[in-house]
Amino acid sequence: MREQSAPAQVDRIDLYQIHWPTEDLQEGWAEMAQLQKEGKVRWIGVSNFDAGQMRRARRIAPITSLQPPYSLVRREIETDILPYCEAHRIGVIVYSPMQSGLLTGAMTRERIAKLPDSDWRSRDPEFLEPKLSKNLALVDRLRRVGQKHGRPAGQVAVAWVLRNSAVTAAIVGARSPQQVEQNVGAAELHLTGEDVAEIEGVNEPQPALVTAA
Repeated sequence: MREQSAPAQVDRIDLYQIHWPTEDLQEGWAEMAQLQKEGKVRWIGVSNFDAGQMRRARRIAPITSLQPPYSLVRREIETDILPYCEAHRIGVIVYSPMQSGLLTGAMTRERIAKLPDSDWRSRDPEFLEPKLSKNLALVDRLRRVGQKHGRPAGQVAVAWVLRNSAVTAAIVGARSPQQVEQNVGAAELHLTGEDVAEIEGVNEPQPALVTAA
């Protein structure tokens, strides 16, 4: 008979987050607040909430953290959500800062074309034209900036996310110890204003506007 070790005992969950907002948002958040009040949870947060949903939740109990998607490709949260979190001292733990591998520098047009049908990215608009060419041009700029610092493109993409003062941390996936080591280096990479302008393509020539005579 095999001897089994006893499960680890957890006195309290450090951070407990609602993953997606639902119609019963207030009821769900009230339950989260009750768990915190009972001492079962140290901090409570939300994920994928917009500013309006956070306002509704905060009428019941304070929000410790928000977990939204954020990358050079997905910047929607910059308009309302990040300013709201910064104003109300809500920590922001972003996910998918390398856009599901698209900004790592390892994703080429050829590799993307060979993605199997079972891979959801084969149907993602960001991996398809007309967006693909624009995104691959972005990856080229990440590579150029990375070469200046001796860093890979993916690390630069994560560093770009972390430079935002409203962002507390970034969740980055890894499949090997080497990838973990590369990802950690993003926290120490300081991007200059010139780097950021190059990454975002601010100084690239824009197509000429043709008007009728």
